[in-house]
Amino acid sequence: MSSLNALMIAIDMAVRKRDEARNALRERQRAHDAAKSQMEQLQSYALEMQERWGASEGATMKPEVMLHHRQFMDRLQHAMDLQVKVVADQAIRLEAAQKALMATELRLTSLNKVVETRRRDIALAQMRREQKQTDERAALQFIGRTFGLQFQEA
Repeated sequence: MSSLNALMIAIDMAVRKRDEARNALRERQRAHDAAKSQMEQLQSYALEMQERWGASEGATMKPEVMLHHRQFMDRLQHAMDLQVKVVADQAIRLEAAQKALMATELRLTSLNKVVETRRRDIALAQMRREQKQTDERAALQFIGRTFGLQFQEA
C-alpha cells in the first residue's frame, strides 16, 4: 500500500506540473497573439501611409518632405522587420510550451495507468486470498464431515 501512496503523491505532483504547464501555455499563447496583433497593426499602418502618400503622388512636394516620408517609411519597415522576429520567437516559445504540456500530460497518464494496474493487482491478490480462505474452510468442513472430526475455526 505504501507504494500506492507514493504513486498518489507522484500523481499529485504531476497534476500540479500539468496545471503549471497549462498556465504557461496560456501565457505564451497570449504573448504570441499580442505579437501577431502588433504586427498586423504595423502592416495596416504602413499600408495606410502608403495609400495616403500614394494618393498625392501627382501633387508636387518639397524634396525635404519626400525625404522625411521616405525615412519614416524606412523606420516603419525596420519596426515591422523586428516584429517579424518577435512573432517568430513567440511562435518558438509557444511550441515549446505545447511540447512541455504534452510531456506533463503523458507523465500523468502513465502514472494513472500504473496506479490502475497496481490497484487491479491488489484487488486480484485480495480476491485470491479470500478464495484460498474459502477453499480451506470448505476443505476443513469436508474433512470434518467425512471423518467425523470437529474443527474449530479461528
